[in-house]
Amino acid sequence: MDPISNLRPAQGLDQMSKVKACIKILEDLYGEPKAEKISPVDLLVITILSQNTSDANSLRAYGNLRRAYPDFETMMNVPANELADKIRVGGLSEKKARRIKDALVRIQEDFGIITLEPLQEMGLDEAKRYLLSIKGVGPKTASVVLLFAFGKPTLPVDTHVYRVSRRLGLVPEKTSVEVAQRILEGITPTGEYLSFHVNMIRHGRKACRARKPLHQECGLRGFCDCYLREHKV
Repeated sequence: MDPISNLRPAQGLDQMSKVKACIKILEDLYGEPKAEKISPVDLLVITILSQNTSDANSLRAYGNLRRAYPDFETMMNVPANELADKIRVGGLSEKKARRIKDALVRIQEDFGIITLEPLQEMGLDEAKRYLLSIKGVGPKTASVVLLFAFGKPTLPVDTHVYRVSRRLGLVPEKTSVEVAQRILEGITPTGEYLSFHVNMIRHGRKACRARKPLHQECGLRGFCDCYLREHKV
């Protein structure tokens, strides 16, 4: 069934029902995403590399690192400028090299080895506080690590999730990212955090673009405050 051709305007739905309907449509469009098996430290490094660049470039930068250094201890001990050379394809290489080195040093100091496995035994708030205490780790990066590596109930809000959620009217237009995360976590079923996050990103890239959103190709347009307002539906 084509999820676009069967749309009807969604006035009157409460926010939780609206989110559930959007999740179903997005899964019909893009599939039901699953978390890939990856170590938490690898995921932390990848997420740092992904800041302000494309997935393709950040993954190339990560591949360069893993080919150059056999383990995180070696990576931690090389000069920052050498590390920056390996990740230059990902942009902001000097800043990201320092962040990666600082994170690895901090983790080793705290746990004796470079591992984030102790976070598994922590509660969500404690684990999040720990990650946020690492220089260069913000709320999105911390939530990505906790959700994808540990399955903890936190919903990362990146630029695509933030933009699409505001256009849909799930969060107020002028809401901060931090407040938007709390609102979305409150109206999204906990077991659907991963699906919502991944597919909202896919939809933000494919249809609900920052500039010139493709309304007529958007499977969510019947639920979109922005579309309904512009077209006076």
